Amino acid sequence: MFHEVSVLPVVVPLAGVVLVVLVWRLHRRGSLTAPRAAVALAACVYAAGVVANTVFPIYLDKPARTARWDDSLHLDLLSDYEVADAVMNIGVFVPVGILLALVAPRWSGARVLAVATACSLTIEVSQYVAAQTLAGGHVADVNDLLFDVVGAALGLLAVTELRQMPLGARLVDRFRWA
Repeated sequence: MFHEVSVLPVVVPLAGVVLVVLVWRLHRRGSLTAPRAAVALAACVYAAGVVANTVFPIYLDKPARTARWDDSLHLDLLSDYEVADAVMNIGVFVPVGILLALVAPRWSGARVLAVATACSLTIEVSQYVAAQTLAGGHVADVNDLLFDVVGAALGLLAVTELRQMPLGARLVDRFRWA
């Protein structure tokens, strides 16, 4: 009926290229180890999954939209927002806090959260643009942004707390990119 852009041919090569770049970067710095390569792989798989589930589906030949420009935009904070959606967004962004803490261990907590906020905002803007131009099926929601940042903060907190224990610190240090 409508020509849908296939997800896998887009996200798999993109994730593969990013993985090669990250592993090459570790290699050039002389810090390539199996645990750090595993972090790079996890980051790429995670990012591919987020792109696949937040931007797609995209249709190339759907009829022009007749809806208002703000139909795919929700800016009412905590209004008409389900607890299940909040929990899902928190869960989806916990890995962002963990991965940023491992990949950029010298960053302050505020910087990690600023980058997580930028990532979430990029997702929301992408969803809005896709809905307006490519017949995407998602709504950009300020509540998603809020709970994404909460999830990233919890991920960062988990790594920070784990590093307070001797065994946890040794484990985290094996995976950190410092």
